[in-house]
Amino acid sequence: MLSSTKAKVAVLLVLMILALLPFGTEQLDNNYLISVATRFLIYAIAAVSLDLILGYGALVSFGHAMFFAIGGYSVAIIAHHHSMMEPIFFWEGSNQALILWPIALLICAVLGAIVGLFALRTRGVQFIMVTLAFAQLLYFVLVSLQPYGGDEGLFMYEPNTLPLIDLEDKVQFYYVCLVALVLWVSFCVLIVRSKFGMVLQAIRQSERRVKNLGASPKSYQLVAFIWSAVGTGLAGILWANYAGLVTPDMASWMKSGEFLAMVVLGGLGTLFGAIGGVIVFLGLERVLATWTEHWMLVMGPVLVLVALYAKQGLFGRFFGGRYGRE
Repeated sequence: MLSSTKAKVAVLLVLMILALLPFGTEQLDNNYLISVATRFLIYAIAAVSLDLILGYGALVSFGHAMFFAIGGYSVAIIAHHHSMMEPIFFWEGSNQALILWPIALLICAVLGAIVGLFALRTRGVQFIMVTLAFAQLLYFVLVSLQPYGGDEGLFMYEPNTLPLIDLEDKVQFYYVCLVALVLWVSFCVLIVRSKFGMVLQAIRQSERRVKNLGASPKSYQLVAFIWSAVGTGLAGILWANYAGLVTPDMASWMKSGEFLAMVVLGGLGTLFGAIGGVIVFLGLERVLATWTEHWMLVMGPVLVLVALYAKQGLFGRFFGGRYGRE
């Protein structure tokens, strides 16, 4: 992770481009580019969150979309009750982001703890299946919630409100997403470089050795899983405000697969590589979708080739990832 000067310069350059992007699009009057860039920032938060457990903890979650969905649905449902003036649990609700977002993140943390406690009793393929089962369970629960749109989803007729910031303004919302990504990545970097992060990576190498040293591997993995759930939930919150709509598909196994693909493309255990993986994935999606509606059939072989011939991912060696760390 940023093991060379070139990698650090590249990150600063990309950050500078992202910071100046709205000014360029303003000259071009290109709101579409801002929309695409905002989508990238939101997915980048989710990918970095997943890489925290996948790349550093070797925990392959195939159900992380559940946290993406629960984050989005939490703010959408509470805002819906507020707009309809219908109390929810004896509370009239709110549309204030400073109230809604912490509540939604807390819900994601609780769900992450519950799922983690069950999933971490297993390992390998069983762990994958448990996370997938929870995600599918949530998917069908959301489909059955007819008061909130069922399988058609729930509209957010207006985004959440922030003091001094208009989230309906595409440029201002873009910068909110950019700041959220920078803060979340910085937090994840601190986690990885801390004693906690070192123990987490040691567990990946040899769980038995860590246990013999007196540490509790499951406790470390559970905390990492919860933080990963919170980060993915943050992405879901931003997505709900970006799209103005939350649907059960946010919790589908296909969405979880997309997040996994982004991390694998970028390189496991890099954080910054995961962000690069988002760029590649969304770029391929855009190009392939113009050729065929079955673009995932083409994306599949691409992922297989990366897994076979670029085990460090496309950016793993550059950022000093899991298989390329010195």
